[in-house]
Amino acid sequence: MRFIADLHVHSRFSRATSPHMRPEGLARWAALKGIGVLGTGDFTHPEWLRELQDALVPAEPGLYRLRDAEGLDVPDSCRTDVRFLYQAEISCIYKRAGKTRKVHSVVLAPGWKEATEISRRLGRLGNVTSDGRPILGLDTEKLLQLVLDVSADAMLVPAHAWTPHFSVFGSVSGFDSLEECFGNLTPHIRAIETGLSSDPPMNRRLSALDGLTLISNSDAHSPSKLGREANVLDTGMSYHDIANAIKTGKGFEGTIEFFPEEGKYHVDGHRKCGISMEPGETVKHGFKCPACGRKMTVGVLHRVEALADRDEPKAENFRHIIPLAEIIAECMGRGVNTKGVQGRYIEVLSALGPEFTVLLDTPLPDIERAGGEMLARAIGKMRQGDVYVEPGYDGEFGVVRVFKKNPVDKKTSRKPPGRPAKRPKGKLF
Repeated sequence: MRFIADLHVHSRFSRATSPHMRPEGLARWAALKGIGVLGTGDFTHPEWLRELQDALVPAEPGLYRLRDAEGLDVPDSCRTDVRFLYQAEISCIYKRAGKTRKVHSVVLAPGWKEATEISRRLGRLGNVTSDGRPILGLDTEKLLQLVLDVSADAMLVPAHAWTPHFSVFGSVSGFDSLEECFGNLTPHIRAIETGLSSDPPMNRRLSALDGLTLISNSDAHSPSKLGREANVLDTGMSYHDIANAIKTGKGFEGTIEFFPEEGKYHVDGHRKCGISMEPGETVKHGFKCPACGRKMTVGVLHRVEALADRDEPKAENFRHIIPLAEIIAECMGRGVNTKGVQGRYIEVLSALGPEFTVLLDTPLPDIERAGGEMLARAIGKMRQGDVYVEPGYDGEFGVVRVFKKNPVDKKTSRKPPGRPAKRPKGKLF
C-alpha cells in the first residue's frame, strides 16, 4: 500500500507550539495534506499520553486512529482515516570529550505500552512534564540503550541531523561521525532525518551515510505545517512494516522535501546584523561577521562541505515542494494566513483532493480549471525546480518563490528572492 508518512511532529505541550496541536487538529490537517500515517508527537509527556489514549483507538498493529474521525471538518475529496504512530523528540544536553553536546533524537515506539514505559524511565532521569520535547542531561548513546531496553522494535533516529545547535552533525555542538556519538550502538542507527535545511543530495556527499535511509519530516509546531517534509512508503499498514522499510530501505520510496534554501540554517550568517554568506565567503572573513566582528553561525551547507568526502552524490528518490498555501499566497499577492488565501486553499482541495495530490500528481490543465492559469503555471514551475531563492541563515527562514517578481501588483511582506535555485532534481516516485 502506497502512502505518505510524517513521523516527527509536536503537541501543544511543546514550547512555541499552537494550541490547536490536539489529536483532532492533527488528524484534520493530515487529511487535508494527504498524510496517511502521522507521528503522535511528544509521547514522553504524561498528560499528552493520557489525551492520546482517550482520543485514539487501536487500528492495525502498532497504529492507531482517531476515535471519532467522522466529525472532522474536511472536504469530502480529502476525507480519509488517518493513522497515528507513537513518536517523540528528545533533547539531550551533556558533556562529551570536553565539549557540551546538544543532540535531538526522534524516537518511534511500536505501541502505547512501549511509549508509556519509555516515558516512565525517562521520568526517573529528568523532568518530562515541563516540555513536550524534554531536555535531559542524558548522553545520547545512553538514550539509545534505554529505548532498546524497552523494546528491540523501537527506533531512534537523529533529528534534523545537520542543524547547527541541536543535532548529531551540528557545527556548534555535534559530532563529526555517528560513531563518535553512538559508540558501539551505532549499528542500531538505521536512518537519519535530513531536516529542512538539507536534502538527500547534500547528505549523500558523505559516504558514511550510504547504508542509512534518509527520512524527512515536518517537525511541525502548528497543524498547517504538517507535511512540509514527509516520506513516501509502499508497505503494509503496520508499525513493523513502516519500521522495517526505514531500517532496510525496502518499501521506502523516497522523500518530499523543502527546497533546502528555505530552511533556517542553510547558509552561514549573523541574523542580528542581517549578514548571510556562502561557505567560501565565510572562510575569507575568518568566520566572523564583517559588520560587528562576532562569530558567524556556520550553516548546514558549510557543515556538509566540511564533512563530505565526494562531490557527486548518489542518486536518490525525492521531490522538492513549496507548500500549496504559499504558492496560492504568491499568486494572489497576499499573506499566507489571510482569509482569502485560506479560502482559496480549501476551494482547490475541494475540487482536486489533498494537497500532496495537487502538488505532485494532478495534471496542470485540471489545476488550471480549478484554481486558475497562474496557479497551474506556478505549480508547473515548482515541479521543474524553476524557482527563485533567498537562503535562510542563523535561525531566519529563507524565501522560495516561483516568480522572480510578484505576479500581481500588490505589496507583500516578503521581498522577492534574487537568484535562481540550482538544485539537483530527484527521481520521480
